[in-house]
Amino acid sequence: MDAKKEDERARRTEHRPGGRRRGLLAPALANLAIGLPAIIPLYLTYWLLTDYLPSNCDAFAADPALSNCDYHTLEDAPLLMFLLAVTGALLLMVLVMVNVLAPRSREDDNPRRWLAMTTLIPVPFLVLLCLAKA
Repeated sequence: MDAKKEDERARRTEHRPGGRRRGLLAPALANLAIGLPAIIPLYLTYWLLTDYLPSNCDAFAADPALSNCDYHTLEDAPLLMFLLAVTGALLLMVLVMVNVLAPRSREDDNPRRWLAMTTLIPVPFLVLLCLAKA
């Protein structure tokens, strides 16, 4: 059984220059590049969790002047939620295409390396968020 695995591993590495296994640089750079346009849906999600959900808006209060409500947040909510749905769906399609379908189309590549590097996608957003808070 071990000889069969070794033969398979040798077959996968023999046609590469230098006979080296593929590294994590290409998946890391690709997922960091995906992280740049992913700033939009990540920011919209951040807005939804930090501004919209904790808002204290009693729309049916007897006296709206007494409620602590940010009406601009309520007015912007439908548009921003729609944008979140659209950009999130586009991001998900790009993720599946780059991290699952593209590696599966190449015989010598494995999607596990690519899927492991998806953790780098929020890095550009987190860097910008840290810079904005500083």
